[in-house]
Amino acid sequence: MSDFDIQLDNFMLYCDAKNLSRKTKASYEQTLRLFFLYLEEQHKIKQLKKVKPFHIRAYIKYLRERGKYTVISNLNSTNVNYPTHRTDYNKPISDTTIANYIRNIKVFFNFLYREREIKENPCENIENVKPQRKQKALLSEEDIVKLLKAFDVTTFHGYRSWVQTRLILDTGMRAGECCALRPEHVDFKTKSILIENPKNRKQRYVYFSYKMANDLKRWMKYRDRFSDSPFLFPTIRGTMLDVNNFERMLKETGKKVGVDVTPHQLRNNFAKYYLLNGGDWVTLSRILGHSSAEVTQKAYLDFTESEVARKYQKHSPLNYLDI
Repeated sequence: MSDFDIQLDNFMLYCDAKNLSRKTKASYEQTLRLFFLYLEEQHKIKQLKKVKPFHIRAYIKYLRERGKYTVISNLNSTNVNYPTHRTDYNKPISDTTIANYIRNIKVFFNFLYREREIKENPCENIENVKPQRKQKALLSEEDIVKLLKAFDVTTFHGYRSWVQTRLILDTGMRAGECCALRPEHVDFKTKSILIENPKNRKQRYVYFSYKMANDLKRWMKYRDRFSDSPFLFPTIRGTMLDVNNFERMLKETGKKVGVDVTPHQLRNNFAKYYLLNGGDWVTLSRILGHSSAEVTQKAYLDFTESEVARKYQKHSPLNYLDI
């Protein structure tokens, strides 16, 4: 095994011990394998102790110039995917993606330095890439209506996706949390749902409206006629719905009516409508499962001018004073 392989295995064992999610570990491994490949091909480096700050900065420049590529499964494998088979091959990599790559590389080298596997940390003075935030579009009421009407609710999967879409818009839960729900998590008396395994591994409650309560009751009766699955939104076979399949169906349904939408955008729209309708940051932070209101503000403080104007009219002091 190469030095890269040994230390990657060592690092992934550390990630396992920290009980990181599968998605996070996959992100680390993908990033590091691509970086290792770059070091071997471009700089003939096969030992991590030879990596210098120059190589990391050169990699950032290389990423911007190279564009989107593919991910290999094994450095020593000849079974490598052809990058040109990607539909987005050579298209620019976003600053957000590059920032994530650099963050992952930093975590890896920080680990090696703490473990005294390397004497010098090449990432110590590497500047973070700060992506320019793009304002996330707020779906209009018309867009939401068009999207919901586009689902074929005469089919099991169409009806299921319709309810899930409404539920995420109403509660702000993540798509993965929605797919993992079980009927016992739903409390109609308090109109709350227990989220057991969220991203930050802390339990929390989200809350649903009277309209959603009726939707959920009807869905549960319908689901019970077709499935005895332990999941609230199962596949037709009774297994847990894969979040990627839900995301794919949502996107395809939106395309039919000209609405560009993702599950995260539904969550983002919940947050924005919650604030526009008078909700506060602290409560929103708890509902979304963020560690603090500051984290929520960083993620959602990107209102357009028209949205700011709308919120102003709702809370204008002069409108509420008898003067």
